[in-house]
Amino acid sequence: MHKDIATPIRTKEILQKYGFSFKKSLGQNFLIDPNILRNIVGHAQLTENSGAIEIGPGIGALTEHLARAAKKVVSFEIDQRLLPVLEDTLSPYDNVTIVHSDILKADVAQVIAKEMPDIQDIMVVANLPYYVTTPILLKLLHDRLPIRGFVVMMQKEVADRITAKPGTKEYGSLSIAIQYYVSAEIAMMVPKTVFMPQPNVESAVIRLIKHDAPPVQVMDEEFLFEVTRASFVQRRKTILNNLQAGLPNGKQKKEAILEALTTCEIEPTRRGETLTIQEFGKLADALYPTFAKHS
Repeated sequence: MHKDIATPIRTKEILQKYGFSFKKSLGQNFLIDPNILRNIVGHAQLTENSGAIEIGPGIGALTEHLARAAKKVVSFEIDQRLLPVLEDTLSPYDNVTIVHSDILKADVAQVIAKEMPDIQDIMVVANLPYYVTTPILLKLLHDRLPIRGFVVMMQKEVADRITAKPGTKEYGSLSIAIQYYVSAEIAMMVPKTVFMPQPNVESAVIRLIKHDAPPVQVMDEEFLFEVTRASFVQRRKTILNNLQAGLPNGKQKKEAILEALTTCEIEPTRRGETLTIQEFGKLADALYPTFAKHS
């Protein structure tokens, strides 16, 4: 068994050896607690036939634990300075491929096809860079990758919004945009003390498992997300006011909006945060003829 990368002493040694300094702009916070890493990997429920996709491996702390648990690991790293470090720290593992690329620009499906052609069970497992957590998740969900789900660490505040239920103050268009594709739950909290350098925010690991089918069938997914975004433009306002303000020419189409709300049995005075994803689906379909691109 190789010495864990993720201990304070070993992390410092590696950083010193390569004269590595943390880049604020890349949101680099490295994990230095092997128990936390084992727990994260445990939540992904990998087998020796699984594949894992990682984003931002850093110096390989989590990568190493994934390599021990899975058949194949592919890690996307944007910071060129870390490539020689990873080559060194991960040299004991022959089942890891590092892709030097910005995950937001990468063709992940193509990488999976090339690197994991025979793997049926794939999970995204990562300590996500906090400043781009949401764009990364939304991109990977929209890309409809052949994966089972995600176990990812992020800022607790974002985790709360992603996993929020209707009627809570955290619930919003982000909750719906993600829960449309996956079931979402907080798997564990992570103390600041297990990072180097310590972040100034609380962290949480969430588990997202893909739905077999979306919780609601709609005519147009993009339009559903447009309606949900419009419904939360100003949280204190009613759904009627927000839709008028947030949809194109909404003010002129007030009657059509009212009619759609009535059809869906949604009180115009309700607030967006009280609507379930099913209600938003019905509402989007009722509004669609009025607001669709072709109208």
